[in-house]
Order: sequence, then structure tokens, then C-alpha cells
Amino acid sequence: MAADRRPVAATRGEQMFPQLEASEIARIERFGEPVSFEAGDYVTRAGRPSTGMFVILEGEVEMLEPNLPERPPIIVHGAGSFQGELATLSGRPSLVDGLARTPVRALLIPTQRLRDLMIAEADLGERIMRALILRRVGLLESGGSGPVIVGVSGDGDVLRLEGFLARNGHPYQLLDPDRDAGARCLIERFHVGTEDLPIVACPDGQMLRNPSELELSRCIGLVRPIDCSRVYDVAIIGAGPAGLAAAVYAGSEGLSAVVLECRAFGGQAGASARIENYLGFPTGISGIALMARAFNQAEKFGVEMAIPDEAISLSADCDSTGSFLIELAGEEWVRARSVVLATGAQYRRLAVDDIEAFEAASIHYWASPIEARLCSSQEVVLVGAGNSAGQAAVYLAGHARKVWLLARGPNLSASMSRYLVERIAAQPNIEVLTETEISGLEGHDGLLQTVRWRHRPSGTETRREIQHVFLFVGADPNTHWLARSGIALDDRGFVRTGAEAGAGRLPLETSRSGVFAVGDVRSGSVKRVAAAVGEGAQVVATLHGYLADASAVTPLAAVQRI
Repeated sequence: MAADRRPVAATRGEQMFPQLEASEIARIERFGEPVSFEAGDYVTRAGRPSTGMFVILEGEVEMLEPNLPERPPIIVHGAGSFQGELATLSGRPSLVDGLARTPVRALLIPTQRLRDLMIAEADLGERIMRALILRRVGLLESGGSGPVIVGVSGDGDVLRLEGFLARNGHPYQLLDPDRDAGARCLIERFHVGTEDLPIVACPDGQMLRNPSELELSRCIGLVRPIDCSRVYDVAIIGAGPAGLAAAVYAGSEGLSAVVLECRAFGGQAGASARIENYLGFPTGISGIALMARAFNQAEKFGVEMAIPDEAISLSADCDSTGSFLIELAGEEWVRARSVVLATGAQYRRLAVDDIEAFEAASIHYWASPIEARLCSSQEVVLVGAGNSAGQAAVYLAGHARKVWLLARGPNLSASMSRYLVERIAAQPNIEVLTETEISGLEGHDGLLQTVRWRHRPSGTETRREIQHVFLFVGADPNTHWLARSGIALDDRGFVRTGAEAGAGRLPLETSRSGVFAVGDVRSGSVKRVAAAVGEGAQVVATLHGYLADASAVTPLAAVQRI
């Protein structure tokens, strides 16, 4: 059966905009406070921090997408409905405008109290959480909210910003000045030169010229200043499957936790087009959908998410009670009583001349709808023979005219799951070339035009006009930033844990007491999503024991123990 491509509002409207009964509102009242608005007042404004969820008692509030002012309202909330989406759960800036059509009387549930409500009133919390998630999906589909990127589609910096927002589940709109008169007018109005493109118009009115991911995230409120004076129970570094699992279990068990991630939640799993062997999802699920559920779950339990915030060093903080000091790239730091390393791995590059010149626009390390749009009806090359490569090849085959899959080994079966090998064989537009490697790349101005590959046994070289190459050639442990931390690594750079790290170490503990490692970054780990999730859950049980013991240690002894 073909997938239903209709908008989520058309297929799940009742779940997206449920009506609360009087008895349910009565159960909610203890979590909120009464508020009122006059006709014409803004209940919420796009770009301003969300104060909480509003349950409408009397009157009407229309929800408007700021980037699409001529469209009808998303919905008009009346008595018994509630206003909010995922930004409400975290207190981040609202993505939409809420305008009172008539005098309104409502119940405001502040962000923290909304989390309390979801835990104390489980059935109501489930309905509300589902609605918040579906509303975010609706905003992602419509493209009528969030920042507006103005730049040429396919440009390297445009792709960088698109990928960052998409992988963080944040709505945005892209306007190409080559196709959109409004984009051209905006460029002329602000006297923007070609060298300053892309520009980004943020919901709060700021305009950024070719911003970094950190600059953009701060402008839209995706990342907020860290409270450097606070000492968390645990700092989790990395927001892949292992890190998010640790966050969910730590938050749900009452630990104060912060997650630090340098780019986007999900890790390599978040880049998977489709995961079909994860327990409980017999029809499969995209990596970003699975990881987004985990991210939302962690926020529901009050975990603080700092994305993108890159950890660059780890040391003991001698000025506090035996805590750790994590220095961030933005000249801030985080203090925590314990640390969980879940930094995973970083993508490997091919040893091919000039590959760096094409990485912005033509060399890709994941296959998402953005990349699929770029290579629609074209030929592409995909290098790799693992499960990630197989998933990407099958996904891209649904968009590209042809996928050339290059593998160094004699077959795919040695490194790829059988179901993927069979699915690739069944795709008429995937051609597998074994014992083959890329020998050269040609192009200019950062745009790839030609790819050459060589069959190693025969030496035969093939040259084809191809503009996009996808690399899934494995990854190296992301541990370079630990060079001065004193944490023991194995000969391949993975973190040693448990008995391998030293006598008397706790399960998953590194050579430094109080610092733990889980997931792909750990020496000896099984490189599977389910294994990473299991370790993330397991480490929290160990953390409780460590934190209980650490509380009984004097400050000086705690520092010496490190």
C-alpha cells in the first residue's frame, strides 16, 4: 500500500487539535493560572519566548504563520482547545502568532508546570504531547514559520543551513533569488552582495549574513546561554541514540541533566533514511523520526538541551565540590558532578585529491530529503558497503535516475544485513560495483561535474558526468577533544571502560572516576542503534551509585580521586 502523502492536518486533525472536556480542564486547573486578553491582543508572538500552554476557556484565538500572512489561519482555537506546540515544552521562541479574535479568558500552564502536568496526568499528558508533536510536523510541512533563508538553491552554505535546521526538526523557508521576485527585492533593499549570501531573516526581525550554525541557532532561540554557576548531576556530551537514551532515563529518574551536542540531535542514526531492524518498528522508521521522539521525550522530563554547543575540553573543577568542568567552544563552560561521553564517531573522508573543494555542495555524508531533492532524476555515486550505505542507496533509488554503489570488497554480504542486500538487488536503478573505488573528481567553483572510478583487479577506469557523491565509508571515534583529559583510549582511539580502563572501575566508567562512556565512542561497543540505546539506559543506574558515593566524599578527597 502506498504511503499517505496528505498533510498531517488532513490525516490526523483530531489528534492535532483535540477538544478538552470540562472534567479534563478541571484536572488541569491546578497547574495553571487565569489570564485574559482583549480582542486584537497577541497571545503569542513568533520569535518571542513561549511562556507556556494556553487552555482557552472563553473566546477565540487564531493561529497564524508569520511567513505566509495571506494564508488563512492554521486553526481558530475556541473554548476547550489549547494553544501550543513543541516550543512550548522547552520555553523556546514561538514559531507562530496567536491573535485574539474576541475577548479571551484562558488558563496559562507555564512551561515547567506543563512538564509536571504530563507526568502527573499521564492520559492527558499523552494527548497533549501527541498534539504538540503533530503541530510541529504540520509547521515543518507548510514552511510558513521559522527563519527565512534567502540564497541560491544548491549553494553549499544554503545546504549547510538547511541541513542544520532540518536535522534539528526546526521549520524554515527557502527563497531562491533566481526564482523568487520577493527574494530579489529583499536583497536589493538591504544592499546584500553576492559574497554575503545566503542571508537569513529571523522571526524576531534580525537579519544574518551567511551565519554560522551557532549564530543562527542563537538568533532563533534554539540554543540559549548556559548558566555557568549551576552544577548539574550529569553532563551528557553527544545527542545520538546513546546520549539521548541516557538523557531520557536520567531526566525521568530525577537527575538534573544537560546534553551538549555540536551540531544536531540524532548522530549518525539521525541521518539514516530508514531503520528497519530496530525493535518495535516492523514497518521501519526514519532515523530522524526515531531520534526526534527521543529528543522530545528528554525535554518532557526537563533535560536541558544545548544544541549546538561543542565541548572542547574536560577537566576537574578544583573550585567546587569535586565536579567536572567542560569548556565549550563559545567560551562558556558547564559544571557537572558526573559526565557521560556519548560523542559517537565522525565521518571518514576518502583519500581522493581535491575532495575538500566539493564538500560544501557535492559531497554528502547522509541522505535526507534535502539531498534527494538535489539529485532528483540524476545519476549519483554512493560509496560504502555497510547498513547505512544500504539504507541510503535504497532511499536514493526512489529519487535518482541511477545509483552507482561502489564497494571495496568482493560482495556486500560480509558487511551488510541480508534484507538490505536483497532489497538492493531488487532495485533496477541500483548497480553494485564491487572491488571498485573512486580514483578522481573533476569540477570547478566547488561544483562536481565528473567522477572517475577504478575496478582494482583489472585496473579499468570509468568516467561519468555525475554531480553528487554520497560517502558511507565508516567513521573514526570522536575523541580528539579528549587529548588532555587523561582518559585512556585504545589503539584505535576509542574510550576504554570498565575493567579495561583500570582496576575497580564501574561498568561503563572510564579511567577517570565519574566519567562514563556509552555508544559508538566506547571501545568494544556493538555499533548498532539498539545497543547504543541500551548502554545509555544502563549507565544511569551506574550513575546513581556513583553520585551517592560521591556525595559522601569530602571536596578535597573528591578532587584527589579524579
